Amino acid sequence: MTPASPVPRFGHGSRVSGWDDPVDLSKDPAVVPDLATTEVPEQLREEIERAMAKYPDRRSAVIPALHAAQALHGWCSPRAIVQVAAVMQLTPAYLTSVATFYDMFSTRPKPRHDVFVCTNISCSLRGADEFYDALVAASAQDPDLNIRSFECLGACDIAPMASVDGEYVGPLTPEDAPRIVADLRTGGPVLEHKQLRYRRCADPGVAAGAQEFAPPPPEVPRADTAGLPPGGDTVDRPGPSAPVELPAEEAEQEQEQ
Repeated sequence: MTPASPVPRFGHGSRVSGWDDPVDLSKDPAVVPDLATTEVPEQLREEIERAMAKYPDRRSAVIPALHAAQALHGWCSPRAIVQVAAVMQLTPAYLTSVATFYDMFSTRPKPRHDVFVCTNISCSLRGADEFYDALVAASAQDPDLNIRSFECLGACDIAPMASVDGEYVGPLTPEDAPRIVADLRTGGPVLEHKQLRYRRCADPGVAAGAQEFAPPPPEVPRADTAGLPPGGDTVDRPGPSAPVELPAEEAEQEQEQ
């Protein structure tokens, strides 16, 4: 068995870039951008507002909002961060702290396609390092492909696996690498026969919708735009707590008590 090549790491020992970036303490404190004077693409504003409407606390929508901004701009640029901050009425510093914490956001320009190869223990034991090497070789340093090793993608059941533009595929072999690159270049679905979404679930009740959830009681207040009043809010404050949703049987038992 050929020994696997070492997983590339940055100078500070992490697989993730940016952890040693210094903080500029000379800057003025960040403020919430004014939506009235901030140019935000209509499509992005609507997508962020739809995400905010799903949560009692608007900050719960930060991750889907940043994903929307990154999809539109290609990366979480300073301009994209300010646009999201203006719509959500949050400080750019808060959004930047989230964008730099999660590895699937990029605060630097990056290629169009993201391919994250899981190299954690389960995937490594099943050949992730060999697949990673094959994928890098097949890409031939294509400027449109962002190929990176990833600490863990949480899909050990299909190890070794990768996230290709957010699509989980696996189990993978080195022979799959050229096909993935070809699928990305042509714009077609990537390894459709190995996509996680098409795998059967071991629990037959999942597909059948076996468990119904009772709606929250009517007296629980629901925020219309995740805690924002009609005129907006210049203060970054949390919204009310989300109501707890219980299975129908448990909800009936609580009402009887």
